[in-house]
Amino acid sequence: MKYRLFLYQCIRSKEVRISLVLITVLGLVGILIGNRHLIQQQEAIAEVKAYQEQHFERHVTLHNDDLGLLLYYVKFAFINSSNPLAGLSIGQADMNPVVKRITIKTFEAQKYDTDLVNPMNLQSGNLDLSFVLIYLLPLLVIVFTFNAISEETETGTWRLVAIQAQSKLRFVLAKLFIRLLLLFGVLVLLFLIAKVVLDVPFNTHFLLMFILALLYVTFWFALSFFVIGFKKSSGFNALLLLSIWLVMLILLPAGINAYVSSKHPVPEALSAAIAQRDGYHTKWDTDKLLTIQKFYAHYPQFEAYGYPTDGFNWLWYYAMQQMGDDDSKNEREALVNKIKLREQKSRKMASMVPNMHLQLAFNQLAGTSLEQHMDFLRATEAFHEKLRLFFYPKIFEQHKAESIDWKQFTPTYYQTNTDAKPLWTLLPLLLATALMVLLSMPKARRL
Repeated sequence: MKYRLFLYQCIRSKEVRISLVLITVLGLVGILIGNRHLIQQQEAIAEVKAYQEQHFERHVTLHNDDLGLLLYYVKFAFINSSNPLAGLSIGQADMNPVVKRITIKTFEAQKYDTDLVNPMNLQSGNLDLSFVLIYLLPLLVIVFTFNAISEETETGTWRLVAIQAQSKLRFVLAKLFIRLLLLFGVLVLLFLIAKVVLDVPFNTHFLLMFILALLYVTFWFALSFFVIGFKKSSGFNALLLLSIWLVMLILLPAGINAYVSSKHPVPEALSAAIAQRDGYHTKWDTDKLLTIQKFYAHYPQFEAYGYPTDGFNWLWYYAMQQMGDDDSKNEREALVNKIKLREQKSRKMASMVPNMHLQLAFNQLAGTSLEQHMDFLRATEAFHEKLRLFFYPKIFEQHKAESIDWKQFTPTYYQTNTDAKPLWTLLPLLLATALMVLLSMPKARRL
C-alpha cells in the first residue's frame, strides 16, 4: 500500500508526467535519427554494389589494351559492415564513411578520404539515443529527486513522517525507489522500441547496453541521495546537483580532452601528409633508376622486370606511387601510435567519470569508436596491398584487361571487432554507484 501511495503521489504531479513524456519523445527522436543513419549507410552500400560491376565494364571497354591506365581509374570497394547498434550510439560513424573506394595508387593519399557531409551537421552532432541517456536522463533524475526530503521539511510534514514512519530512511528510499522504477520503465520501453525499429538482435551487446543504462541511472540516483542527505533546501539541492551535472558532463570531458591533446600533440598528422605528397610528387624530377631501385627494395620479387628508364612506363609510375607510401612510413606509424596513446589515456581517465565511460562503452559495443575506425583503416590498407600484389605483375607484363576475371572483384566486407569483457565494461559504473552509496550511509543513518 505504501508504494502504491508513493506511486500515485509521484505521477499525480504534472511536472513528473510532462518530464516522463518529454524524455520518452526525445528517446524516440534519437531512435529515429539512428534509424535514418543506418538507412543512409545501407543505401550507400547498395549503390556501391550496383555501381562497381558497371564501373569495371565501362573502364575495361575504354582501356582494354592498357591495364596500367585502367587501374589508374578503377576503384575497388571495401565495406565496413554496418552494426544495428550503431543506431543507438552513432559515435564517429557520422563522419567516418563505411565504404572506402580505393585505387592501387598511393594509399596514404586515399586513407582519410571521407563522404561529403554538411559541416553544420557535424558541428551540431546527432541526437541519438546515447545522447538522450547520457546527457538528458540525469537532468530528469535531478528533477525527480532534488526535493525528496526538503519538500517534506518545507511543507512541515517531516515531523509527522518521523512520528508515523517506522524508519525515516526507509520512507526516503521508498520515494526514490518509485521514481527509479519509473525511469527504469522508460528505459525498458525505449530499448524495446529501439530493438524493433533498428532490428537489433537480442544478443550480449544489446543486453550490456541496457544494463549499462540501468546502472547509469542508478548512479545518478545514488549521487542525488548523497546530496539530499545534507537536508538542505530544495533550491540548494537543485543548484548543487545541476552544478555536478555541468562539471561531469561538460567541464570534465572538455578538460580531459584538452589535457590529452596537449600531453600528446600530433604534429605527425601534417608531417605525414607532407611526406606522402613529397614522396610521390618529387619523383617526377628524380632519377627513374633510383625510384625503381627503391621499389625493388620494397618488393624484391619484382626485380626480374628490370630497370626501364626511357620515357614513360607503368613500372616506374607505380613505383613512384609506392614511394609516396614508403617515404611517409615513419610519420604514418608515429601518427598511429600517438592516436593509440591518446585513445588509451582517454579510456583510463574516462573509467573514473561515469558518463564518459558510458559513452566509450556504448561506442565500443556499437562498433563506432575511434579505435575501431583505425582498425578498419588498417584492414583497408591490407586490402589495398593485396590488390597491388595481384595487379603489379599483370601491369608489368602488359596483360590486357580482358584477360582478368573482373567478376571476382566484388565489394569486400570487413567485420568490426566489437568484443567487450562484460565485467570490465560494467565495473566502473558499479564501483561509482557503490562509492556514492558508501558516502551516503553516514548521513542516511542520521535522517
